[in-house]
Amino acid sequence: MSDPVTVVARRHVKPGSEEIYENWLSRLTDAAAALPGYLGAEFHRPEKPDAPYTSVFRFDTPDNLAAFEASGLRARFLAEIAPHVRGDAVWDRLTGLEIWFEAPKGAPLPQPNAFRMALVLVAVVFLLVLALNLALAPLIGGWPLAPRLLLTVILQVFLMTYVIMPRVTKALGAWIYSD
Repeated sequence: MSDPVTVVARRHVKPGSEEIYENWLSRLTDAAAALPGYLGAEFHRPEKPDAPYTSVFRFDTPDNLAAFEASGLRARFLAEIAPHVRGDAVWDRLTGLEIWFEAPKGAPLPQPNAFRMALVLVAVVFLLVLALNLALAPLIGGWPLAPRLLLTVILQVFLMTYVIMPRVTKALGAWIYSD
């Protein structure tokens, strides 16, 4: 099973080309929607005049992201926008635990609502710890505390990182990031 991957791309748009760039992003998103494994995208305008636009693309696997990166579709779109941007985009790939942590202050991405994020994590952690303890008790109930706890923590971290939190984030993301 492959892990979902998120790419955060930052690109400086030449002054006066903002409308062209935003239209280009919309068309790129529409075209990418037909690609295998494409999970969606979101865009954020610069907070300051000289700051970059930030685009967040999500794919279900690194292989599908790589196929997009090597595609003729992407090459055509990049060639089209080149006269309207300064330099290449800076791409950062995010997988696994990185999605659990807050972006640095001043980042152009919106910050999640801390209370809502904590509320979701408390609910998920509680339910997962309860389920793991109920499921594992018959198998490892006689083990000493430290190895029993270690196994439970390992399972919890991997399940939250790769199975549960990507789905919870997708389902509740709009609520977590809303004002």
